[in-house]
Amino acid sequence: MWSEWSLLTDLYQLTMVGGYVQEGKTDQWANFDYFFRAIPDSGGYCVLAGLEQVIHYIETLRFSQEDLSYLEGLGIFPTKFLAYLENFRFTGDLWAMPEGTLVFPHEPLIRVTAPLPQAQLIETTLLNVMNYQTLIATKSARVCWAAQGDTVVDFGLRRAHGPSGALMASRAAYIGGVDATSNVLAGRIYGIPVRGTHAHSWVESFSNELEAFRAYARVYPDSCLLLADTYDTLKSGVPNAIRVGQELRERGHELRGIRLDSGDLAYLSRQARRMLDKAGFSRAAIVASSDLDEWIMESLKRQGANIDIWGVGTRLVTSFSCPALGGVYKLTALDEGKEKMVPKIKRSDNPEKVTNPGRKKVVRMYDRNDQMRGDILFLEEEELPEGRPFRAYHPMFSHVYKEYTEEFKMKELLVPIFQKGRLVYALPELNTIRANTLKNLDQLDAAYKRFHNPHAYHVSLSSYLFGIKRRLLRQAGKAENPLHIPHP
Repeated sequence: MWSEWSLLTDLYQLTMVGGYVQEGKTDQWANFDYFFRAIPDSGGYCVLAGLEQVIHYIETLRFSQEDLSYLEGLGIFPTKFLAYLENFRFTGDLWAMPEGTLVFPHEPLIRVTAPLPQAQLIETTLLNVMNYQTLIATKSARVCWAAQGDTVVDFGLRRAHGPSGALMASRAAYIGGVDATSNVLAGRIYGIPVRGTHAHSWVESFSNELEAFRAYARVYPDSCLLLADTYDTLKSGVPNAIRVGQELRERGHELRGIRLDSGDLAYLSRQARRMLDKAGFSRAAIVASSDLDEWIMESLKRQGANIDIWGVGTRLVTSFSCPALGGVYKLTALDEGKEKMVPKIKRSDNPEKVTNPGRKKVVRMYDRNDQMRGDILFLEEEELPEGRPFRAYHPMFSHVYKEYTEEFKMKELLVPIFQKGRLVYALPELNTIRANTLKNLDQLDAAYKRFHNPHAYHVSLSSYLFGIKRRLLRQAGKAENPLHIPHP
């Protein structure tokens, strides 16, 4: 699979790399940061996902003769560049935050330090993989937060963006916290628990609803969960499910539950629960589906809906309300023949698009209760101010800063993945990644998780990095009233 991704890139990546090769830049090293600028749905956090696929891509990135013949046939690339691709291998360093980490705008989630052509070439595929899976993992975490501990199942396969998108969506949704998926292939490949019931077509294929329910119960007596809204939920669906449940019980089995896929889910679930309980089926679950998302689920909870399991499909795997994560990949340092890389900055009239220069590390601050209180970007060579109070600055505004005391604990978030082209990272099991998400969410205050006007999580710059950024902006002629900050 991964070997087929060599040409999964934008043409301009290849034209730039061809230019680098032609201009003798194959040995010039550069640093690129992958980050995003805004959280989808105006939320309070994102959940990082997709790193495993990026690792497989980089490990296997090769250009076959068929690839090279195709590129040669385009008639735009010099022979020297095609020869470079023929022997292409990634030989650089890549650091990243582990999957399942909660992440925030403007901090490097992946840091690539490599020969300039190599670092450039992997940009498009890295963005494609990380942006989509992070988007879906984030949506999943929001949906699961709305469920308040209820079981959530990914029902989105049929509405996902193609077969590959469906697999990545199921994986990312599981990382974000869902308990299972309807996607059987994702279950086989990733070990995700699979769940499902039956469709309305099953009921319609029999002469009546009761006959359809009885047939399903005969075939699946120990996993019988019946879709109750094909004709009339309360007048036929639930009563027929109860009748079949009683027949199952007489044979030594139990009705697993019913599913509601249309109508007023709050009202129908309350009435169905009352009917099931009265008939002695208090343990039978009520599953709800029908274009659910976190806002609808939150509303249904407020209305007292009696729903035990939430099947969330289209609006999860497509992130229907916000269909893209605006992740970017920017050059932040370049080897210009000196002893160390020189910080670079992208300036813009839009403050959100001004980059944070240099080769950086990300440090997460925790209070004495292990709650996340802010992230700080330091230059890689900076010594961390552990055990002493210090100030960290807003990335753009000198009058906005956060004071940290010696009581805070520090944790560096970026870990080595590739060093000199060699994979040094042990890929965790998917359940371990999912557990990392849940742990991170437990360490984030509820104020950041609410759907309406969540509290803004602080991502700050060290005083030294802030000073360098201001100096580079002054040099670019874009800053006024420069602020002088001493070296820490």
